[in-house]
Amino acid sequence: MDALSMQHKTVAEHIVDFLERRNVRHVFGLCGHTNIAVLAALSESPIDFVTVRHEQIASHAADAYARVTGKASVVLSHLSPGLTNCATGVANAALDCIPMVVIAGDIPTHYYGKHPHQEVNLHADAAQWEIYRPFVKRAWRVDRADLMAEILEKAFHLAESGQPGPVLVNVPMDIFSERISTESFDRIASNTRALVKPSIDDETARTIVKRLAEAANPVAYVGGGVLLAEASEELRDFVDHMGLPVAHSLMGKGALRDDHPLVLGMTGFWGTSLVNQSCLEADYIFAVGTRFKEADCSSWYPGYTFNIPGTKVIHIDIEPSEIGRNYPTEIGVVADAKSALRVLSRVAKEMYPDGFERPELVRKINESRKDFKASNREMATSADFPMMPERVLADTRNALPDDAIITTDVGWNKNGVGQQFDILTPGSVLTPGGFATMGFGPPGAIGAKLAAPDRVVISLVGDGGFGQNPSMLATAVELDLGIIWLVMNNNAFGTIAGLQKAHYGLTYGTTFPGSAAVPEHGPDYARIARAYGATGIRIDSADALLPAIREAIANGKPTVLDVPMINNPTPTTGHWNILDIYSPDKNVSHVST
Repeated sequence: MDALSMQHKTVAEHIVDFLERRNVRHVFGLCGHTNIAVLAALSESPIDFVTVRHEQIASHAADAYARVTGKASVVLSHLSPGLTNCATGVANAALDCIPMVVIAGDIPTHYYGKHPHQEVNLHADAAQWEIYRPFVKRAWRVDRADLMAEILEKAFHLAESGQPGPVLVNVPMDIFSERISTESFDRIASNTRALVKPSIDDETARTIVKRLAEAANPVAYVGGGVLLAEASEELRDFVDHMGLPVAHSLMGKGALRDDHPLVLGMTGFWGTSLVNQSCLEADYIFAVGTRFKEADCSSWYPGYTFNIPGTKVIHIDIEPSEIGRNYPTEIGVVADAKSALRVLSRVAKEMYPDGFERPELVRKINESRKDFKASNREMATSADFPMMPERVLADTRNALPDDAIITTDVGWNKNGVGQQFDILTPGSVLTPGGFATMGFGPPGAIGAKLAAPDRVVISLVGDGGFGQNPSMLATAVELDLGIIWLVMNNNAFGTIAGLQKAHYGLTYGTTFPGSAAVPEHGPDYARIARAYGATGIRIDSADALLPAIREAIANGKPTVLDVPMINNPTPTTGHWNILDIYSPDKNVSHVST
């Protein structure tokens, strides 16, 4: 064994070397006494440590960073309160299948069971790592320094393979500081960085293509798995050749450009009548990379979005447990979406070289789009102030380049964007789907901008969501990130306020005192932005928004636009089971507050 391989470094230094070899460029996190050994090692590294004022900001930023880069992001956390502060963002990443490696400090091994400062041990000694067990793909507690290399390697492979997701590597602080040789890290240096993903065989592909070719009303239904697999080009190639109309889940929005002639739109509770009716009338649903989640499927009630059984399902997903989970499936294929669609396109062109054209369907989709825009035009051009949410979205879309990255939060900025905001570059809308986490959008914009510094990044967020963690502005200003935060300020937790008023006739605990139109009656988000060193602008008329967005893009500085907005509900043609729970058999939905 040569002298170089016997070189001793701290485990923390070895970890940083390992991250450098994996081409990690940013680590998101917050300091604590358990992880400063890692920070000391990072100080000598080309890797940038993105320091935040709250750990939830770190995990949300890392989540968005991974969505844009397509690689596992890295979070560095302190023990106990640091790890629990971080948990919401990690769980959000888990439910949206986003790869992430969380490295957390813990108490020293020699104090296991003694209940030292900040230890979690009420039911078991040295049990901090178990906090994350319900939502990470795996949680490791590293009790021997010589196992660190092996565990890190497994952590990245697991985070990025199969159905992606976050993992936890929990490290006692004395392990970080232990000095070991490079031997264990040298041993894994030549290991593959990425696993080859499963594809589909030609025989199965021929069966699927034949079923779709012979179907009377086939519909492709795509989810976020298409975007995770970076399979938008392959999807477009296949549906163009087969002439398949494309419906999508919330997380599948942007898998194809919204102006593609075969795109129907988002299904479910906030879906339009065109997409929900098209799915109801389908004899075959060709599903790729989707879980058939509740909101996307009108709580799985027949007659609103899908009629399954009845309609037959062909389902391709990387995760076997998703196939048949919510609907019976005729053909279920465990495969990577990109690889499977590539094979399907090749086989389809061999079997049906002339392809399929459906001019009447394309005309119907185009007419439906025109009709929807016409029905929405009054709201989308309204001069009312506070502004109509439809006008806020319309002016924002008008101002942005096609490849701008949009992070949403929850409420109008998520549901309205899913329904009526065109995404023109695949993968350019980042939304908290499964966990629907209020507060994701603003720090998510930080991760997106770091991952794609040359693209315009805008966070569409309600005042409730923006108020969750405004300290992310400090990080954005320190890093001079030219992000725009557009606060759709309806002076309420608007979606819940509309739901509560519809069913209970009041807005107790869901609206804020005062009025969004009167700065003195609530937080002035523009002034808060200026206090952090960002640009802050309070919009005072409907006509002022569009030029303000354009100016913010041109300035390239961290900018908050505080936009007073009327709290109207997002239109809906689908259904949600909670409505029946609150008001059985009364067909009550959301209302304006």
